[in-house]
Amino acid sequence: MTGENLAVTGQLLGTVVAVQANFYRVQLDQKQGEMREMGDQDSHLPYPPLLLCTRRTRLKKIGQQVMVGDRVVVEEPDWAGGRGAIADVLPRHSELDRPAIANVNQILLVFAVADPPLEPYQLSRFLIKAESTGLDVLLCLNKSDLISELEQQQVSDRLLGWGYQPIFISVKDGINTDQAGRYLSDKITVIAGPSGVGKSSLINILIDTAKLRVGEVSGKLARGRHTTRHTELFELPSGGMLADTPGFNQPDMDCIPEELIHYFPEARKRLAVASCRFSDCLHRDEPECVVRGDWERYEHYLEFLDAAIAHQTQMHHQADPESTMKLKSKSKGKGQSQYEPKLESKKYRRISRKTQLQDLQELYRDEE
Repeated sequence: MTGENLAVTGQLLGTVVAVQANFYRVQLDQKQGEMREMGDQDSHLPYPPLLLCTRRTRLKKIGQQVMVGDRVVVEEPDWAGGRGAIADVLPRHSELDRPAIANVNQILLVFAVADPPLEPYQLSRFLIKAESTGLDVLLCLNKSDLISELEQQQVSDRLLGWGYQPIFISVKDGINTDQAGRYLSDKITVIAGPSGVGKSSLINILIDTAKLRVGEVSGKLARGRHTTRHTELFELPSGGMLADTPGFNQPDMDCIPEELIHYFPEARKRLAVASCRFSDCLHRDEPECVVRGDWERYEHYLEFLDAAIAHQTQMHHQADPESTMKLKSKSKGKGQSQYEPKLESKKYRRISRKTQLQDLQELYRDEE
């Protein structure tokens, strides 16, 4: 059922802005909000209304998950109590697993150029993860007030070589925050990046009503403290929505190894004008490879490729119950790991009391 058909039938449409346990906060559309009766105009609800909804049992039975960003149909609105029920979920045009959010148009990747210092390897890892979603990627570099114009130009030139045109902003001094906000109008945007770079502060600047908790950078580790606990959509004054997501420091390389190279814009540029000799080329030591060469992030690609292959191997071993190998981390630095033989399972381990009680209960049922 399309949104146009729903509007004709008078059903309430809205967007899920947050998920809390088995409840869903739904922001009703502006036009749908106007459908409230005149007697409810003095209601304490915001306008358009924000309802706390449950999910119909029918949706649960058919396994229909309700995600942040979903467009939904709401039934039986209780305007006074601020409640309702989600009756249907409209088709999604995009979907992310981590964070779990639907109908996203672009990713706003926020990093700091100082405090904490910009780490090329970490930035590259985030960019690859963002590229793997297939969404547009917008790169903002915060705390630009802490570096000189010459340093900004050097960083900009370097990232242009990667295939990105960054926006230098300063949340503290209000530099270029309006420019960044213009890219977010009329779109659902996911904001991501490591902790401590100013994501929550930027949201508070763009959206006065957000009032997110802001953390400080740890002086000992030069890393930010995690402040975001769950995914939530905030409505932008200029239209569109911005999703704050729980921070993570090292996105997983869970992509297919053969597809990894296409997440590097500078490599895509090479592949657009020439082809490797082998269609399954991994661009390491294969002959007549057009990608392998003197581009800055090639070493990053090789490291990410090893991680992607290790992840794929791990998935295959997990799918094989008879596997005799296990994945073990070698160091805490960059997540390096290797496979080692599994030890034989303990045949004489003492049975737990819980297991013993369960066995007795099954025995009693059999006798009955």
